[in-house]
Amino acid sequence: MIYNKLTFGSAEAHLAVFTGNGRGEAHAIISTTLAGEPFAVQLASVLEAAGALRTVSGMDPVFKRYFLSDASNQASLLPADEPCACSVIQQAPLNGSKVALWMVLERDADYRPAADGVWENSRGRLWMGDTAHTPADSCTMSVNFLEKLADILDSRGANLLDHCVRTWFLVRDVDVNYAGVVRGRNEVFGRHGLTRSTHFISSTGIEGRPADTADTVAFNALADLSMCPGQMSFVQGASHLNPTIEYGVAFERGTCVDYADRRHMYISGTASIDNRGEIVHPGDIAAQTGRMLENIEVLLAEGGCRWTDVAHLIVYLRDVADYAVVRSIFDERLPQIPRVIVQAPVCRPGWLIETECMAIANTHKPEYAEF
Repeated sequence: MIYNKLTFGSAEAHLAVFTGNGRGEAHAIISTTLAGEPFAVQLASVLEAAGALRTVSGMDPVFKRYFLSDASNQASLLPADEPCACSVIQQAPLNGSKVALWMVLERDADYRPAADGVWENSRGRLWMGDTAHTPADSCTMSVNFLEKLADILDSRGANLLDHCVRTWFLVRDVDVNYAGVVRGRNEVFGRHGLTRSTHFISSTGIEGRPADTADTVAFNALADLSMCPGQMSFVQGASHLNPTIEYGVAFERGTCVDYADRRHMYISGTASIDNRGEIVHPGDIAAQTGRMLENIEVLLAEGGCRWTDVAHLIVYLRDVADYAVVRSIFDERLPQIPRVIVQAPVCRPGWLIETECMAIANTHKPEYAEF
Protein backbone atom coordinates (compact mmCIF):
# COMPACT_ATOMS: atom_id res chain seq x y z
CA MET A 1 0.00 0.00 0.00
CA ILE A 2 1.26 3.48 -0.86
CA TYR A 3 0.26 6.16 1.64
CA ASN A 4 0.10 9.89 0.92
CA LYS A 5 -1.09 12.98 2.73
CA LEU A 6 -2.29 15.70 0.38
CA THR A 7 -3.36 19.24 1.21
CA PHE A 8 -5.97 21.01 -0.88
CA GLY A 9 -6.53 24.52 0.45
CA SER A 10 -8.11 24.14 3.88
CA ALA A 11 -8.67 20.37 3.60
CA GLU A 12 -6.42 17.36 4.09
CA ALA A 13 -6.76 14.06 2.26
CA HIS A 14 -5.09 10.96 3.67
CA LEU A 15 -4.81 8.48 0.84
CA ALA A 16 -3.93 4.77 0.52
CA VAL A 17 -3.36 3.51 -3.03
CA PHE A 18 -3.13 -0.07 -4.32
CA THR A 19 -2.13 -0.49 -7.98
CA GLY A 20 -2.17 -4.26 -8.49
CA ASN A 21 -2.47 -5.17 -12.15
CA GLY A 22 -2.86 -1.55 -13.16
CA ARG A 23 -6.50 -1.18 -12.16
CA GLY A 24 -5.83 1.03 -9.19
CA GLU A 25 -7.92 1.36 -6.07
CA ALA A 26 -7.63 4.04 -3.40
CA HIS A 27 -9.23 4.78 -0.05
CA ALA A 28 -9.28 8.36 1.20
CA ILE A 29 -10.29 10.13 4.39
CA ILE A 30 -10.85 13.84 3.84
CA SER A 31 -11.09 16.32 6.71
CA THR A 32 -11.18 20.08 6.94
CA THR A 33 -9.04 22.41 9.02
CA LEU A 34 -11.87 24.96 9.25
CA ALA A 35 -13.28 23.87 12.60
CA GLY A 36 -15.44 26.67 13.93
CA GLU A 37 -16.63 27.83 10.52
CA PRO A 38 -20.25 27.31 9.38
CA PHE A 39 -21.12 23.88 7.99
CA ALA A 40 -21.48 25.18 4.42
CA VAL A 41 -17.93 26.54 4.51
CA GLN A 42 -16.51 23.31 5.92
CA LEU A 43 -18.44 21.22 3.40
CA ALA A 44 -17.17 23.31 0.49
CA SER A 45 -13.64 22.69 1.71
CA VAL A 46 -14.17 18.92 1.80
CA LEU A 47 -15.91 18.83 -1.59
CA GLU A 48 -13.15 20.87 -3.20
CA ALA A 49 -10.57 18.39 -1.90
CA ALA A 50 -12.66 15.43 -3.10
CA GLY A 51 -12.79 16.87 -6.61
CA ALA A 52 -9.08 17.63 -6.63
CA LEU A 53 -8.25 14.16 -5.35
CA ARG A 54 -10.24 12.64 -8.18
CA THR A 55 -8.15 14.62 -10.66
CA VAL A 56 -4.80 13.93 -9.01
CA SER A 57 -5.40 10.18 -8.58
CA GLY A 58 -7.00 9.57 -11.97
CA MET A 59 -9.66 7.51 -10.19
CA ASP A 60 -13.39 7.92 -9.68
CA PRO A 61 -15.35 7.47 -6.45
CA VAL A 62 -17.43 4.30 -6.17
CA PHE A 63 -18.60 4.75 -2.57
CA LYS A 64 -18.76 7.74 -0.23
CA ARG A 65 -19.74 8.14 3.39
CA TYR A 66 -20.26 11.56 4.92
CA PHE A 67 -19.76 11.77 8.69
CA LEU A 68 -21.80 14.71 9.98
CA SER A 69 -22.10 16.40 13.35
CA ASP A 70 -25.82 17.22 12.96
CA ALA A 71 -27.35 15.18 10.14
CA SER A 72 -30.90 16.46 10.55
CA ASN A 73 -29.79 20.00 9.71
CA GLN A 74 -26.83 19.29 7.45
CA ALA A 75 -27.83 16.41 5.14
CA SER A 76 -30.00 18.62 2.91
CA LEU A 77 -26.92 20.72 2.05
CA LEU A 78 -24.98 17.78 0.59
CA PRO A 79 -24.74 17.29 -3.18
CA ALA A 80 -27.91 15.80 -4.63
CA ASP A 81 -26.23 14.24 -7.67
CA GLU A 82 -23.48 12.02 -6.28
CA PRO A 83 -21.83 9.92 -9.03
CA CYS A 84 -21.70 6.79 -6.87
CA ALA A 85 -23.31 4.97 -3.95
CA CYS A 86 -23.46 7.32 -0.99
CA SER A 87 -24.02 7.05 2.76
CA VAL A 88 -24.88 9.96 5.08
CA ILE A 89 -24.83 9.52 8.84
CA GLN A 90 -24.50 11.52 12.01
CA GLN A 91 -21.29 10.30 13.60
CA ALA A 92 -19.56 13.52 14.54
CA PRO A 93 -15.86 13.76 13.59
CA LEU A 94 -13.96 14.26 16.81
CA ASN A 95 -11.31 16.61 15.42
CA GLY A 96 -13.74 19.48 16.07
CA SER A 97 -15.08 19.74 12.52
CA LYS A 98 -18.66 19.30 11.33
CA VAL A 99 -17.96 16.98 8.39
CA ALA A 100 -15.51 14.33 7.20
CA LEU A 101 -15.63 12.09 4.14
CA TRP A 102 -14.52 8.52 3.45
CA MET A 103 -14.19 7.69 -0.26
CA VAL A 104 -13.37 4.48 -2.11
CA LEU A 105 -12.05 5.18 -5.61
CA GLU A 106 -11.18 2.98 -8.57
CA ARG A 107 -9.43 3.52 -11.88
CA ASP A 108 -11.53 2.63 -14.93
CA ALA A 109 -14.63 2.56 -12.77
CA ASP A 110 -17.74 1.92 -14.85
CA TYR A 111 -20.41 1.92 -12.16
CA ARG A 112 -23.98 2.70 -13.08
CA PRO A 113 -27.17 3.00 -11.00
CA ALA A 114 -28.71 -0.46 -10.56
CA ALA A 115 -31.53 0.48 -8.16
CA ASP A 116 -32.32 3.32 -5.82
CA GLY A 117 -29.09 3.99 -3.92
CA VAL A 118 -27.36 0.98 -5.49
CA TRP A 119 -24.52 1.16 -8.02
CA GLU A 120 -23.04 -1.77 -9.96
CA ASN A 121 -20.13 -2.15 -12.37
CA SER A 122 -19.77 -4.37 -15.43
CA ARG A 123 -17.87 -7.00 -13.44
CA GLY A 124 -20.67 -7.45 -10.88
CA ARG A 125 -19.31 -5.43 -7.97
CA LEU A 126 -22.20 -3.74 -6.20
CA TRP A 127 -22.26 -0.98 -3.56
CA MET A 128 -25.51 -0.25 -1.71
CA GLY A 129 -25.64 3.25 -0.29
CA ASP A 130 -28.60 4.91 1.40
CA THR A 131 -31.78 3.73 -0.28
CA ALA A 132 -35.50 4.44 -0.22
CA HIS A 133 -37.26 2.94 2.77
CA THR A 134 -40.16 3.21 5.18
CA PRO A 135 -39.30 4.28 8.74
CA ALA A 136 -40.11 1.63 11.34
CA ASP A 137 -38.69 -0.02 14.46
CA SER A 138 -35.11 -1.29 14.23
CA CYS A 139 -36.06 -4.94 13.72
CA THR A 140 -38.46 -4.17 10.86
CA MET A 141 -36.05 -1.76 9.16
CA SER A 142 -33.21 -4.28 9.37
CA VAL A 143 -35.40 -6.98 7.83
CA ASN A 144 -36.59 -4.67 5.08
CA PHE A 145 -33.09 -3.48 4.15
CA LEU A 146 -31.67 -7.00 4.02
CA GLU A 147 -34.61 -8.35 2.03
CA LYS A 148 -34.29 -5.46 -0.42
CA LEU A 149 -30.64 -6.35 -0.94
CA ALA A 150 -31.57 -10.04 -1.27
CA ASP A 151 -34.16 -9.18 -3.94
CA ILE A 152 -31.62 -7.12 -5.90
CA LEU A 153 -29.12 -9.96 -5.78
CA ASP A 154 -31.77 -12.53 -6.69
CA SER A 155 -32.76 -10.49 -9.74
CA ARG A 156 -29.17 -10.93 -10.96
CA GLY A 157 -28.93 -14.64 -10.24
CA ALA A 158 -27.03 -14.09 -6.99
CA ASN A 159 -27.83 -14.37 -3.27
CA LEU A 160 -26.91 -13.14 0.20
CA LEU A 161 -25.05 -16.29 1.17
CA ASP A 162 -22.65 -16.47 -1.76
CA HIS A 163 -22.30 -12.87 -2.88
CA CYS A 164 -22.76 -10.38 -0.03
CA VAL A 165 -19.35 -9.40 1.33
CA ARG A 166 -19.91 -6.63 3.89
CA THR A 167 -22.78 -4.82 5.65
CA TRP A 168 -23.17 -1.81 7.95
CA PHE A 169 -26.05 -1.21 10.37
CA LEU A 170 -25.96 2.36 11.69
CA VAL A 171 -28.36 2.44 14.60
CA ARG A 172 -30.06 5.39 16.28
CA ASP A 173 -29.73 5.03 20.07
CA VAL A 174 -27.79 1.79 19.82
CA ASP A 175 -28.21 0.96 23.51
CA VAL A 176 -31.98 0.68 22.90
CA ASN A 177 -32.33 -0.33 19.26
CA TYR A 178 -29.45 -2.74 18.62
CA ALA A 179 -31.39 -5.71 19.98
CA GLY A 180 -33.96 -5.17 17.21
CA VAL A 181 -31.22 -5.14 14.59
CA VAL A 182 -29.93 -8.46 15.93
CA ARG A 183 -33.41 -10.03 15.81
CA GLY A 184 -34.06 -8.77 12.29
CA ARG A 185 -30.69 -9.87 10.95
CA ASN A 186 -30.97 -13.32 12.53
CA GLU A 187 -34.46 -13.72 11.07
CA VAL A 188 -33.39 -12.86 7.52
CA PHE A 189 -30.18 -14.87 7.71
CA GLY A 190 -32.13 -17.94 8.79
CA ARG A 191 -34.38 -17.63 5.72
CA HIS A 192 -31.43 -17.26 3.35
CA GLY A 193 -29.19 -20.07 4.59
CA LEU A 194 -26.71 -17.99 6.61
CA THR A 195 -26.23 -20.16 9.69
CA ARG A 196 -23.60 -21.38 12.13
CA SER A 197 -22.88 -24.29 9.76
CA THR A 198 -22.47 -22.11 6.64
CA HIS A 199 -21.26 -18.59 7.38
CA PHE A 200 -22.45 -15.08 8.19
CA ILE A 201 -21.41 -11.68 6.74
CA SER A 202 -18.77 -9.29 8.04
CA SER A 203 -20.52 -6.30 9.55
CA THR A 204 -20.47 -3.24 11.76
CA GLY A 205 -23.42 -2.51 14.03
CA ILE A 206 -22.81 0.86 15.66
CA GLU A 207 -24.51 4.06 16.81
CA GLY A 208 -25.36 6.35 13.91
CA ARG A 209 -28.19 8.84 13.54
CA PRO A 210 -29.87 8.95 10.12
CA ALA A 211 -30.93 12.36 8.86
CA ASP A 212 -34.62 11.46 9.09
CA THR A 213 -35.51 11.55 12.78
CA ALA A 214 -38.11 8.79 12.21
CA ASP A 215 -35.44 6.30 11.09
CA THR A 216 -34.03 3.87 13.62
CA VAL A 217 -31.48 2.27 11.25
CA ALA A 218 -29.42 3.17 8.19
CA PHE A 219 -27.94 0.37 6.10
CA ASN A 220 -25.17 -0.05 3.53
CA ALA A 221 -23.65 -3.10 1.87
CA LEU A 222 -21.04 -4.39 -0.54
CA ALA A 223 -21.56 -7.44 -2.78
CA ASP A 224 -19.72 -9.10 -5.65
CA LEU A 225 -21.85 -11.06 -8.09
CA SER A 226 -18.81 -12.42 -9.93
CA MET A 227 -17.55 -14.57 -7.05
CA CYS A 228 -17.30 -18.32 -7.49
CA PRO A 229 -17.11 -21.03 -4.79
CA GLY A 230 -13.93 -20.80 -2.72
CA GLN A 231 -13.20 -17.21 -3.62
CA MET A 232 -14.57 -15.92 -0.31
CA SER A 233 -13.19 -17.14 3.02
CA PHE A 234 -13.45 -16.10 6.67
CA VAL A 235 -11.14 -15.45 9.62
CA GLN A 236 -11.98 -16.07 13.28
CA GLY A 237 -9.04 -14.92 15.41
CA ALA A 238 -9.86 -17.79 17.78
CA SER A 239 -6.87 -17.14 20.05
CA HIS A 240 -8.28 -13.70 20.90
CA LEU A 241 -11.98 -13.63 19.97
CA ASN A 242 -14.95 -15.97 20.15
CA PRO A 243 -17.54 -16.69 17.44
CA THR A 244 -20.13 -13.94 17.58
CA ILE A 245 -22.98 -16.46 17.54
CA GLU A 246 -21.96 -17.44 21.08
CA TYR A 247 -23.42 -14.17 22.35
CA GLY A 248 -26.42 -14.18 20.05
CA VAL A 249 -25.31 -12.07 17.09
CA ALA A 250 -24.57 -13.23 13.57
CA PHE A 251 -21.60 -11.73 11.77
CA GLU A 252 -18.14 -12.81 10.72
CA ARG A 253 -15.06 -11.32 12.34
CA GLY A 254 -13.45 -10.86 8.95
CA THR A 255 -13.93 -11.81 5.30
CA CYS A 256 -11.32 -12.36 2.58
CA VAL A 257 -12.07 -12.22 -1.14
CA ASP A 258 -9.38 -13.40 -3.56
CA TYR A 259 -8.88 -12.05 -7.07
CA ALA A 260 -6.20 -12.86 -9.62
CA ASP A 261 -3.77 -10.25 -8.33
CA ARG A 262 -5.00 -9.29 -4.85
CA ARG A 263 -6.78 -10.26 -1.67
CA HIS A 264 -9.38 -7.90 -0.26
CA MET A 265 -9.97 -8.22 3.46
CA TYR A 266 -12.89 -6.75 5.38
CA ILE A 267 -12.55 -6.58 9.17
CA SER A 268 -15.81 -6.11 11.05
CA GLY A 269 -16.18 -3.62 13.86
CA THR A 270 -13.78 -4.97 16.49
CA ALA A 271 -13.59 -4.05 20.17
CA SER A 272 -11.66 -5.01 23.30
CA ILE A 273 -12.99 -8.55 23.66
CA ASP A 274 -11.49 -11.94 24.54
CA ASN A 275 -12.14 -15.46 23.28
CA ARG A 276 -14.85 -15.95 25.90
CA GLY A 277 -16.79 -12.93 24.65
CA GLU A 278 -15.89 -10.83 27.71
CA ILE A 279 -14.90 -7.17 27.74
CA VAL A 280 -11.17 -6.75 28.34
CA HIS A 281 -9.98 -3.80 30.48
CA PRO A 282 -13.35 -2.34 31.55
CA GLY A 283 -13.24 1.43 31.97
CA ASP A 284 -9.67 1.87 30.64
CA ILE A 285 -9.70 3.53 27.22
CA ALA A 286 -5.95 3.23 26.60
CA ALA A 287 -5.85 -0.46 27.50
CA GLN A 288 -9.03 -1.18 25.51
CA THR A 289 -7.50 0.53 22.47
CA GLY A 290 -4.40 -1.61 22.78
CA ARG A 291 -6.38 -4.87 23.05
CA MET A 292 -8.62 -3.85 20.15
CA LEU A 293 -5.60 -3.22 17.91
CA GLU A 294 -4.12 -6.56 19.00
CA ASN A 295 -7.36 -8.29 18.02
CA ILE A 296 -7.37 -6.61 14.62
CA GLU A 297 -3.73 -7.54 14.05
CA VAL A 298 -4.54 -11.20 14.79
CA LEU A 299 -7.41 -11.14 12.28
CA LEU A 300 -5.25 -9.46 9.63
CA ALA A 301 -2.46 -12.00 10.11
CA GLU A 302 -4.89 -14.91 9.82
CA GLY A 303 -5.99 -13.46 6.49
CA GLY A 304 -2.42 -13.03 5.25
CA CYS A 305 -2.40 -9.26 5.71
CA ARG A 306 -0.39 -6.75 7.74
CA TRP A 307 -0.99 -3.22 8.95
CA THR A 308 0.88 -2.00 5.86
CA ASP A 309 -1.91 -3.51 3.72
CA VAL A 310 -4.69 -1.58 5.49
CA ALA A 311 -6.46 0.97 3.30
CA HIS A 312 -8.40 2.87 5.98
CA LEU A 313 -9.58 2.78 9.58
CA ILE A 314 -12.89 4.01 11.00
CA VAL A 315 -12.62 4.44 14.77
CA TYR A 316 -15.77 4.71 16.88
CA LEU A 317 -15.72 6.26 20.37
CA ARG A 318 -18.46 6.28 22.99
CA ASP A 319 -17.05 9.20 25.00
CA VAL A 320 -15.70 12.34 23.30
CA ALA A 321 -13.48 12.90 26.34
CA ASP A 322 -11.39 9.88 25.23
CA TYR A 323 -10.49 11.41 21.88
CA ALA A 324 -7.08 12.86 22.81
CA VAL A 325 -5.89 9.57 24.31
CA VAL A 326 -7.05 7.51 21.34
CA ARG A 327 -5.68 9.94 18.77
CA SER A 328 -2.24 9.86 20.40
CA ILE A 329 -2.18 6.05 20.34
CA PHE A 330 -3.08 5.92 16.65
CA ASP A 331 -0.62 8.74 15.85
CA GLU A 332 2.15 6.74 17.48
CA ARG A 333 1.28 3.25 16.23
CA LEU A 334 -0.42 3.72 12.84
CA PRO A 335 0.37 7.24 11.65
CA GLN A 336 0.18 6.63 7.90
CA ILE A 337 -3.11 4.78 7.54
CA PRO A 338 -6.05 7.01 6.55
CA ARG A 339 -8.45 7.20 9.48
CA VAL A 340 -11.36 9.08 10.93
CA ILE A 341 -12.32 9.05 14.61
CA VAL A 342 -16.01 9.68 15.21
CA GLN A 343 -18.44 9.70 18.11
CA ALA A 344 -20.46 6.48 17.91
CA PRO A 345 -21.21 4.32 20.97
CA VAL A 346 -20.58 0.59 20.51
CA CYS A 347 -23.36 -1.98 20.82
CA ARG A 348 -22.29 -3.02 24.35
CA PRO A 349 -21.93 -0.08 26.76
CA GLY A 350 -18.76 -1.42 28.36
CA TRP A 351 -16.90 -1.24 25.07
CA LEU A 352 -15.45 2.26 24.92
CA ILE A 353 -14.00 1.95 21.42
CA GLU A 354 -14.42 -0.08 18.22
CA THR A 355 -12.58 -0.01 14.90
CA GLU A 356 -13.24 -1.44 11.44
CA CYS A 357 -10.90 -1.57 8.48
CA MET A 358 -10.32 -2.83 4.96
CA ALA A 359 -7.03 -4.19 3.62
CA ILE A 360 -5.67 -5.11 0.19
CA ALA A 361 -2.69 -7.43 -0.23
CA ASN A 362 -0.73 -8.60 -3.25
CA THR A 363 -1.46 -12.23 -4.09
CA HIS A 364 -1.29 -14.47 -7.15
CA LYS A 365 -4.50 -16.44 -7.67
CA PRO A 366 -4.83 -16.94 -11.44
CA GLU A 367 -7.77 -19.29 -10.95
CA TYR A 368 -9.92 -16.25 -10.08
CA ALA A 369 -10.99 -13.32 -12.23
CA GLU A 370 -9.19 -10.00 -12.06
CA PHE A 371 -10.64 -7.35 -9.79
